[in-house]
Amino acid sequence: MTETVRLSWKTVRDRVHARVLDGTYAPGDRLPRDEDLAEQFGCARSTVQRAMQDLSLSGIVERRRKGGTRVRRDPVTRATLDIPITRNEVESRGAVYGYQLIEQTTAPPAPAIAARLEIPGAEDMLRVRALHLSDGRPFVFEDRWVSLRTVPEIREIDLAAQSANEWLVRNKPYTRCDLRFYAINADADTAGILETDEGAALMVIERTTWIGGDPITSVKALTAPGYQILTRS
Repeated sequence: MTETVRLSWKTVRDRVHARVLDGTYAPGDRLPRDEDLAEQFGCARSTVQRAMQDLSLSGIVERRRKGGTRVRRDPVTRATLDIPITRNEVESRGAVYGYQLIEQTTAPPAPAIAARLEIPGAEDMLRVRALHLSDGRPFVFEDRWVSLRTVPEIREIDLAAQSANEWLVRNKPYTRCDLRFYAINADADTAGILETDEGAALMVIERTTWIGGDPITSVKALTAPGYQILTRS
């Protein structure tokens, strides 16, 4: 049945990717033609083409002129970085994990956050500011926004007892994740929270996740000086 709602190319990309992940399209399988997918999804052929271009750039599918689109038999070799549960990170280092909820509010996000989450307008979201500790010392400070439209059940979670990081990783799997790393100099507020010098160099990890086209969460995690991250391919 043709859908009546016009979909964005990102939603089409996520739906095709989900079919690859669940085995509907196996490695080496030829995907339906762009025009057939467009008819299935009720969107323009150009929308499917844009989605397939992104999947091709990500190493998930392979597109050949006159040869159609196939799921790659051998995925492009990439470093893999799972979203960590901070408690596990700390305990894997042999340290004692601690956690402090600093602030929990409900409000519309700033325009920059809304743009990162790809939501068209202002809507109330849950904002959580929390500090993760290692042996009683600041380890990671996170400033997180959670979609109450996609994750309404988080309202019932005691986030003073369990971190949003841990609950979301365990209970809200995602189909897409945008990840950024960069460095900043600590301002007075952040330096106070992380118990470091104002101006100290800090690594920042920004993660935004979606399920299909629906946003789950966007978090800005500021790590204490000396923090290291490991990725394996």
